[in-house]
Order: sequence, then structure tokens, then C-alpha cells
Amino acid sequence: MIARPVLIFALLASASAAVPAWAQDKQAKKDAPFTLQQALGDPDNLTISGSVRLRYEAVDNQFRPAADRSGDDFLIRTTLAVDYDAGPVRIGGELWDSRAYGLDPNSPIGASDVNAVELVQAYVGLSAGDALGAGSKTRVTGGRFLLDLGSRRFVGINNFGNTTNAFTGVRADFQAADKTSVTLFYTLPQVHLPSDAASVRRNRVEWDRESGDLRFWGGFVSKPDLASGLSAEVYVFGLDERDRPDLATTNRHLVTPGLRLYRDPEPGRWDYEVEGAYQIGRVRTSTAANAPEADVSAYFVHAELGRQFAGGWKPRVALEYDRASGDGSNPKTYHRFDSLFGPRRGDWGPSGLYGALGRSNISSPGIRLDVTPDKTWDAFVFYRALWLDSAVDSFASTGIKDASGQSGRFAGHQIEARVRRWIIPKLLRLDTGAAVLINGGFLQNAPNPAGRGDPVYGYLDLTATF
Repeated sequence: MIARPVLIFALLASASAAVPAWAQDKQAKKDAPFTLQQALGDPDNLTISGSVRLRYEAVDNQFRPAADRSGDDFLIRTTLAVDYDAGPVRIGGELWDSRAYGLDPNSPIGASDVNAVELVQAYVGLSAGDALGAGSKTRVTGGRFLLDLGSRRFVGINNFGNTTNAFTGVRADFQAADKTSVTLFYTLPQVHLPSDAASVRRNRVEWDRESGDLRFWGGFVSKPDLASGLSAEVYVFGLDERDRPDLATTNRHLVTPGLRLYRDPEPGRWDYEVEGAYQIGRVRTSTAANAPEADVSAYFVHAELGRQFAGGWKPRVALEYDRASGDGSNPKTYHRFDSLFGPRRGDWGPSGLYGALGRSNISSPGIRLDVTPDKTWDAFVFYRALWLDSAVDSFASTGIKDASGQSGRFAGHQIEARVRRWIIPKLLRLDTGAAVLINGGFLQNAPNPAGRGDPVYGYLDLTATF
């Protein structure tokens, strides 16, 4: 049988290429497409925006043993954001409505994908202007808000996912005259509700909640253009967790310091990125209340070297390497890296029905090609080879494990591709992509794989922004 994801990808790529040129030319003659901002007369102090995204996704040879071999679904994400800037005081809010339809009986879609009618932002900000120095900017924000810091590998807005992580607390942002910026925050992450499968399938509305049982805090410093385009980021993130009456946890107490050095891509020159983080703390070895605690010692590293070439398509080729530690067999220490609240899409491929890879127990070199022929469309193809860092821990985000270590470390290969095209610039965009996980020795021989062949995934997005 021809895999549905491959068929979807081929059809959508053809459809996006066949969009009549007159529709794009007609729109190009306008200064801008219709927006809610325009409908309100474009007031100076009020900003309003929204979006609706429709997604169909499908997978064959699902790697999750408990899920059906093949599955598909239809996801809808609607957002509406409002921000009122009254001088030193700023008030804003944002609503996300994330729903799923047509779920298969054993679909892995859950609370991380469905969150109907949720107020992810409701904040008040106070600006102190240049009170801390000429040319500086200082703002303190309290309430519910989103966090998007640095490479977004540890905390960021989930652009691909159907839902996103949001936080309740306080943050302070400072920017000096030389663009050096500092962010400090102390928050209670919102827990997505409802969490039971029956309520998720019904798209039942239940407000997310936060409590002192889960706390996320940290500091982030960014220094742009140190020399020859080099920029640097230094950060530390903390996570403190304890059992709730309705949820047993592993009582994570993690501190994650890290450093990132990078040079942004530009035509005709080399660019690079190196990021590393180390994790320490304490964690219970299971969710059982009497489980022993272990000392945490885990790490993550990303290295990338790329070059963007001159020319109409602006091709960029990059060599990448990622490694995140996995746990060993010593019960007194814990080595599996925790990526906290970082989205996975940029490095590891689509989530949703797929989501096989992540920043835990993985060692992966890869090569990526990006092209941007013009302002209306872009594409990339990305190949990765996959190994386990620890042969006795579960591989990445698959949940597949061989505690004996006898299945080896080579997990296989992942090939991913995406094409995006603006049907109507700044208003309506098509996004289609596919990924295949070619099973290696570990995924073929481990005790608990699904044994269904190579997983193949595809999706189709249509997004209206207004």
C-alpha cells in the first residue's frame, strides 16, 4: 500500500506549485492583506491579530507499540491576541483554541495536542524606560505569558505543535544601549487540562491551572555582535517539581546552566552555532512515593557549521551534530537529559502523530539543505543518522528500550522534508512536510518495538493570518 503521508506530500506540493499566478500578482498590488488591525482603524495604542490553522496528518507503521499501526487526524488551532500599550503600562492577552477530530481508537494524541479555549496570556507590563541608563529599556511583566528565549531548545513558543507551553508569574527584561539584554523570570508552568483521553477526544473545555507544585525559573543574558558577527548567550534554568494530589511525579529538582555561541547565516559567508548545557540536581527513580532519589548529571551539545551561497535560491548547506546523554544502569545517578519546555521541531522533526526524536539519549550527525527561491516559498530537506548515547536507556522520545543493552546503539536514519508557500502573501500559506524513520539494528531488535516496518509521516497545513 502506498503510504498516505507520501501521497499527501506529493499532492500538496503539486497543488502549491499550481496556484494561479494571477492570484499572487493581484494580491501583490495591494499594500497589505486584510487584518483585524485594519478593521479597527489601525489604532496607535492597540494591536490585535489572529490566525486559524487547519492540519491533516497521517502516519503509517507507527513506532509506538500501544498505538494503531496506521492513523490520521484533523487538527484546528485558532489564536487571537490583543495588546494595549498605554505608555508605561501595557495590558495584553492571547487565546488559543486547539482541537482534534477524527482520532483513531488508540491515537497517541493527548493533552499536549488538544487544549480547547485556553487563555495562554493575560498580563500587565510596566515600562521603566531608560531609568537604568541612557538608551536602555526596562520592563517588568506579571500574569500569564509565553516565554521564547535564545535557540528555544529549552523554552519557547511551540509554533509547529497544536498547543504551546505558557507560564504564570513575573519576568523582568532589560536591554542596554549596546543591545545587551537580560531576562529574569520566576513562573508556575500551566498544566494542560483536561488530561484524560475521553475528555481530549471530546475537545472538552477545562481551564489550565498552575500551582506551587511545579516551578520554573531562570536568567538569560544575550550579547549580540561581539566580534565579526559572533553573538553569545549565557543562561541558567531551574525546575522544581513535587507530587500533586492528582498526579505522581518523579520530583525533579534540576538546574541547567548553558552557553550558546553563534553567527547568523548571510549569503557568501560561513555561519556556525555551538550550544552546550549541563544538568544537575535530584530526581526520583520512578513516580512511586517511596522510590529512591538519584543525583542528576546530564548534558546536551549542539554543533553546526553552514554556508549560504549567493544566487536566486539562496541555498544553505549545514552540517549538524547533536548529543544528549542517556541514563545508565547505576541507580544512584541519573544521566538522561531533560529538555524542559523546549520545542523539538527545529532540530528533530514533526511532533503530533510522529515525534520520534528528542533531546534525550541520542547521538546524531546530520546534513541539511535550505532553499528560498523568492519571498513566496521556501523548502528544506534534512538527513540524520541516529545512535543511542546509552544502550540501556530508552531511545530519544520513542519509549523503546533494551535494559540489557544487547540491541546495540545504532537506531537508524531519519529523512525529513518541508515545503511552504504563500498562496496570498502575509495572509494565506500552505505548509506540507514528510518524515521517514528507517529502522536500524536497535529499533529492529529491542524487546518492545512495534515491529511494523519503517514509520512514515506526512502533514498538510493551511494557515490564515489576519
